[in-house]
Amino acid sequence: MLTGIKFLAKPSTEQKIRLSQWMGCARVIWNAKCEEDEYLRKFSVRYLPVGTYPPIDQTFSQYKTELTPWLKDCPSQILRNSAVNWYQTYQKFLKGICGRPRKKRKGDASSIHLTREVFILEKDAFGNFKLFIGSKTNNIGYLRVKFHTNNFSVPNSIRIRREKDRYYVSFCYEDGIDGSDLWEKEQYLKHFSQFSSAELDEITIGIDRGIKRPVQAGDSYFDLSDNEKRKRSGREKYFKRPQRRLSKQKKGSRRRELCKTKLGKTHQRISNIRNNFCHQTSKRLVQGQSKILVFEDLKTKNMNRSARGTVENPGKKVRAKSGLNRNILNQAWFKLETFVEYKAHRSGKVVFKVSPHHTSQECADCGHTHPDNRVRQDLFVCTVCGNTDNADRNASRVIKKRAINLILDSGTELSKKGVLVNSS
Repeated sequence: MLTGIKFLAKPSTEQKIRLSQWMGCARVIWNAKCEEDEYLRKFSVRYLPVGTYPPIDQTFSQYKTELTPWLKDCPSQILRNSAVNWYQTYQKFLKGICGRPRKKRKGDASSIHLTREVFILEKDAFGNFKLFIGSKTNNIGYLRVKFHTNNFSVPNSIRIRREKDRYYVSFCYEDGIDGSDLWEKEQYLKHFSQFSSAELDEITIGIDRGIKRPVQAGDSYFDLSDNEKRKRSGREKYFKRPQRRLSKQKKGSRRRELCKTKLGKTHQRISNIRNNFCHQTSKRLVQGQSKILVFEDLKTKNMNRSARGTVENPGKKVRAKSGLNRNILNQAWFKLETFVEYKAHRSGKVVFKVSPHHTSQECADCGHTHPDNRVRQDLFVCTVCGNTDNADRNASRVIKKRAINLILDSGTELSKKGVLVNSS
């Protein structure tokens, strides 16, 4: 199966300058293709017969003019790769897979795509990998990369990306796992629909995502360690002062760019804590005994919308809503779901999703649904049968119960997002 991997790179000052120049040249080609396509489309609409479309090609040499002499200092393979990537993205747009290619802004996040002509990844005398970037006549030499593993094959292409003044080398490679034997979700649904309710109860687990308890899976819940919480809260204290300083600085100034970089590094460190938590938690969930993992089909974009209202008449509890939005986004719910899904697929397990409506108000024992059942954020007490439980644990049981009922129902189908839907 195809596997992606990313390594931290530590280029020298001279290498940073050259890489930034190459990234800028690749961005110029991409933006030029976008502008050319926009101009030709407007021209064809106004002056050409109906049904005539502008050509879509991978050419880039026409942009090497007297106005762009710096493009000659960049390896032509990098410029070609940028034009090819634009062409492939446009083909995906025509197939309805993604949107039309858009212009890229000049910013801190940039990247270049390198094929085998402009990099050499080989092992030295001690068996460690070393990476040479560039062609024979135009190169930056060997790039210092922190290879945390040597268990990968040499790829056909790599990507060097700059984020918050940090550089990363990423690529995909074949890990030797045969993915032809792995089932799709429709096959799992058809297979598990033959099971009994008791058998499904043993191999199914409902996963509830929240604020106080980020992940509740059955009787177990997962949260950041005390050390991670302390690091995150400590770094969040450094937000306010740089943000106030940034708001007063002149746009385009050198000090403003330095302040943005410092603020971005703080955000990146907090993001690393979230990514680490999602990776560890997803691994523990997939390595469990359950073969069916069930999530809620949460629409996070709708949940973190600002309170309704205008500037003159703002919505109610706006400050409380902003704090809730921040806490929701800080949990990285979608990232956890993505990590669990690809790891479960590689392990021969399946991830389904169910509707999230009233999972926090429904009783897992009797099925009674009412807002009064949720006494507090952490306490659930059913007003009919008296079932008392932690609110997140009860929601996890409700998610599991819904998934089992839908799997056993003959009218259940899978939506494009993998949500179990009863079509009858």
